[in-house]
Amino acid sequence: MSYYNYINHSWFIICFLIFSLPVRAAESQDSLRLVDLPEVVATGTRSEADPRLLPMTVSVIGQAQLEERNEINVLPTLTAEVPGLFVTQRGVLGYGVSTGGSGGIKVRGIGGSPNTDMLVLIDGLPQYAGLYGHPISDNYQTMLAERVEVIRGPASLFYGSNALGGVVNIVTRQPKNDTVLTDIHARGGSYYTVDAGISNQFRKGPYSHAAGFNYSRTKGHRDHMGFDEYNGFVRLGYELTNHWRIGATGNVAYFNSQNPGTVDAPMLDNMMHILRGTAALSVENRYDKTSGAIRLYYSGGHHTINDGYASAGGKPQTALYHHTDFMAGVSVYQSVAFFRGNRTTFGFDYQHFGGHAWNAAIADGAKTDIIRKAQYELAGYVDFRQEVVSWFALDVGIRFDWHCQSGIAYIPQGGLSFLLPQNAELKAFVSRGFRNPTIRELYMYKPANDSLRAENVWNYELSYRQFLLDRRIRIGANIFYLQATNMITTHMTNGKPKNVNTGEMKNCGLEAEFTYNIVKGLFLTANYSFLHMSNPQLGAPEHKLNIAARYHHDRFRVGTDVQYIHGLYLVTGPQTEKENYVLWNAHAAVRLWRGLWANITVDNILGQEYEINKGFPMPGTTVLAGLKWTF
Repeated sequence: MSYYNYINHSWFIICFLIFSLPVRAAESQDSLRLVDLPEVVATGTRSEADPRLLPMTVSVIGQAQLEERNEINVLPTLTAEVPGLFVTQRGVLGYGVSTGGSGGIKVRGIGGSPNTDMLVLIDGLPQYAGLYGHPISDNYQTMLAERVEVIRGPASLFYGSNALGGVVNIVTRQPKNDTVLTDIHARGGSYYTVDAGISNQFRKGPYSHAAGFNYSRTKGHRDHMGFDEYNGFVRLGYELTNHWRIGATGNVAYFNSQNPGTVDAPMLDNMMHILRGTAALSVENRYDKTSGAIRLYYSGGHHTINDGYASAGGKPQTALYHHTDFMAGVSVYQSVAFFRGNRTTFGFDYQHFGGHAWNAAIADGAKTDIIRKAQYELAGYVDFRQEVVSWFALDVGIRFDWHCQSGIAYIPQGGLSFLLPQNAELKAFVSRGFRNPTIRELYMYKPANDSLRAENVWNYELSYRQFLLDRRIRIGANIFYLQATNMITTHMTNGKPKNVNTGEMKNCGLEAEFTYNIVKGLFLTANYSFLHMSNPQLGAPEHKLNIAARYHHDRFRVGTDVQYIHGLYLVTGPQTEKENYVLWNAHAAVRLWRGLWANITVDNILGQEYEINKGFPMPGTTVLAGLKWTF
């Protein structure tokens, strides 16, 4: 059976199982407010909202889903759990940066290289390097996440530049009730991989905190592919009154990563030493009819990179690349219910970002400047949500953004939400996303072009979701069409490379999800995405199917999933090359005593040979086992 027939048959079987189950639909409700829906999301708007009132597609990955897979970083879990999203990898641990780096996030084929078109947030605040404009994927640890919310599609109304393809928002841990809870874990396994950490959550009266530290390392499955990382975070909170709260968060990460080069062109000494830090201070208010916050934030880092040399006949570098970068800003927003069924949000954002890059001679430390540059951006926005009648709500908004280089941009979005009988929802949504050119694209290296304009994308989607069998079954599907213009590409001009606004893209596809709580503790889930790209992109598979089953018991937990990837581009252009593969993974844990659990994770059980980045074969069967104690 061909791969195309395989995927078509697989998808047919899933659809058949979903729609042929002898289900009894739950009773329909006559008001948006009366349906019992415990889900709450914060990423589709600046404050917590009922997802039925949000017309965009939002996926929420909870803490249990993140922890049961035993992934150090949140990104592999998102690849498995979120249709339409894919993250590139190159090894057991670590993504790295610069040449040979991975960790590129693409949603619906939008993501960029480096990954400048997908915005990563921590508690709603942007995270990216000030000079290069891309997130640092090794910085997003599972230990700090209470949940992860993903907007699939442009989200520039609330989050501005870089939210061209969507948003990944990591919501950090914060205890809601009085508690003292400590987690200690340690594990090890294949390729001399070690992972250990400790975290603590505490709340007493108005004061709360969550803090943690994690260390991980691996020798890697290839020579000269080591990785190690130290990561710590803290979140503090204090309730001033029943309506006002202050909080502070901080995160520091240091990692060393080595790029071994491709199998055809191996490298030596291609080392990266990265120090990153973030801090934020917030004052929040919450009343019955209004809520909002003022947030100050800062992120920055220092990178030292040895570009290495070819192992066959190459010469060691005579200088190291260094850069320091920063991004500082303030975010102010307030949501008000002017009348019944209404929520109107007003917001203001300011960002100041940049950095300094230079080369330093290894022999004597002599510096050669590459760039020292800073830029800033101002924006204001308003979003109007209204429940018009009991079964119909609308959302419209607009953002005005001024960038010191790119000038003024206006970003509209709008959507409709319909509550149908039998606990069903139908939504229609249109949004515009944009990304201002980065300092790297404007001023650094030979392709630099200071006349670049902002990239733009229009996204149109229609989505459907329904709950069946007293909410034990959830099905969802959406179709989308997006058109991107002014995409920044590098072309040869007069014999020299130059960044220009010539790229265009028309992507369309469908995404589907299915969850079935068969009996208490037993879950079956599946998600599928199909992507058609007019301009094929690396790291964006045409078909992605993930089927998983998990069972939770007081004394043990087991889970397994199968992921099928078809049409993953390794090379684009005249010599197109694609990859297809199937991965079978499993994990299990057993309670030995009170809060002490033993766990094991086995990835790529079948030992499949495959690549995600061209020239970087992925590891075979990988086993990690250890202990976790919660008290």
